[in-house]
Amino acid sequence: MIPAWRDGHRERHHRLPRVAYRGNVTVSFHACIAYRRRVLANAATFDALLGILDDVASRHACAVRAYCFMPDHLHVILRGTTPEADIWAAMVDLKQRTGLWLAANAGARWQKDFYDEILRSYEQAQDMISYVLRTR
Repeated sequence: MIPAWRDGHRERHHRLPRVAYRGNVTVSFHACIAYRRRVLANAATFDALLGILDDVASRHACAVRAYCFMPDHLHVILRGTTPEADIWAAMVDLKQRTGLWLAANAGARWQKDFYDEILRSYEQAQDMISYVLRTR
């Protein structure tokens, strides 16, 4: 299979099945703005995207454990709060909704994919949360 290329980055093929992102699991996500444009650094953008993040987490039965909007990327850690929670769907929904806002208000868009890591232990989750909070 020939890898797909977007914005100079190779599309990431996820190794884990979608079921791994369901239920009471904790997942760390990292998403970048296309061409690394620095559009996330203003207060209006932050407020709008944070409101969308809160709504998305609620819709998909997730708790936001930590987040950090950097000028050109986002770190967010989500944890499912019910056995039916779909953390993957929450991140896809977050990128779609914030992407629409960014296109309409900042002339920017997300890169096609995002990076994720399922945090399998309490210690691993605490380390990642500490890292995200330190980057603020």
